[in-house]
Amino acid sequence: MTLLVLPDQAHDVPWPTKDWPAGSLPAGLNRGAFEALISEAFAEPASELLGETHALLVVHGGRLVYERYGVASGPEATQPSWSMAKSMTHALVGMLVADGKLDIHRPADVPEWQGAGDPRAAITLDQLLRMSSGLAFIEDYVPGHPSDVIAMLYGVGKSDVAHYAADLPLAYPPGSFWNYASGTSNIVARCAAQAQGVDFAAFMRERLFGPLGMTSATPKFDAAGTFIGSSYCFCTARDFARFGLLYLRDGIWEGRRLLPPGWVDYARTPTFQQAGVTDGRYGSHWWLDIGGPGSFSANGYDGQLIVIVPDLDLVVVRNGATPLDKKDALRAWMGELVSAFR
Repeated sequence: MTLLVLPDQAHDVPWPTKDWPAGSLPAGLNRGAFEALISEAFAEPASELLGETHALLVVHGGRLVYERYGVASGPEATQPSWSMAKSMTHALVGMLVADGKLDIHRPADVPEWQGAGDPRAAITLDQLLRMSSGLAFIEDYVPGHPSDVIAMLYGVGKSDVAHYAADLPLAYPPGSFWNYASGTSNIVARCAAQAQGVDFAAFMRERLFGPLGMTSATPKFDAAGTFIGSSYCFCTARDFARFGLLYLRDGIWEGRRLLPPGWVDYARTPTFQQAGVTDGRYGSHWWLDIGGPGSFSANGYDGQLIVIVPDLDLVVVRNGATPLDKKDALRAWMGELVSAFR
């Protein structure tokens, strides 16, 4: 498979480490379509199609060209990441791979799997990152339905989210079945912290948030000290856009490589998914295609999105509160928004 080329930062465009350089919407934009989509997103009191939109940012060519907030939000307001935190976990793993502290193709260092003859001991970090571990995890957000993600985040597993997920049995042989599972991200986050070996919160600040200027980033940890990498890193929309630009720029920031060569390509290379999957294509802790072929995105519950479109040199951030029954409409809306730039 041929991946789209990731564009470089233009020499005359400053990096947004301190402030976002401002730009204008491109001349080729379909303004009628764009304005109609914006009106729908920010309808009051809420869009019947999309629910509430709290923030929308568009970065084109490394410049912030559009920014709008809902009535109760603004540039300084932090927004929930939900599962966009998974993509940040992917970045942190990449940094530890570059440090020689992790090998994603070796069995993951998970204490719960070390018993004699335990088949889970064969699960690799790669399989966890690709949601192909085979663990029996139920990702369901409907109240009253069986749900491991709700039990992990709010119930019996909340004090030690990685242990809750790692203690589950196999449902399929590792690598044979794709199943989106937030628990695997928390196992990965604990593996990363074990490999890093000191203060993981400090590591996150020094290696990711600090260099990018993500001063608002607020990751959450459970009582066991594990970063809840499945779900919780609050940021302003501008800081989410900074993170998106890092991946659009192939892991390079201000001329310095923060992610190892090929790590962004690894994020956007499709994972095997069995027939019948309806959630969309997946890479490695990143989703694929929401902004058209070749795009990739960090997607979170309630419609949190960081969409990266390499061929348009575009990053789109959307934060809001979109009910589950409207998520397909939001995906279609985002696809149309990106298409307006074509």
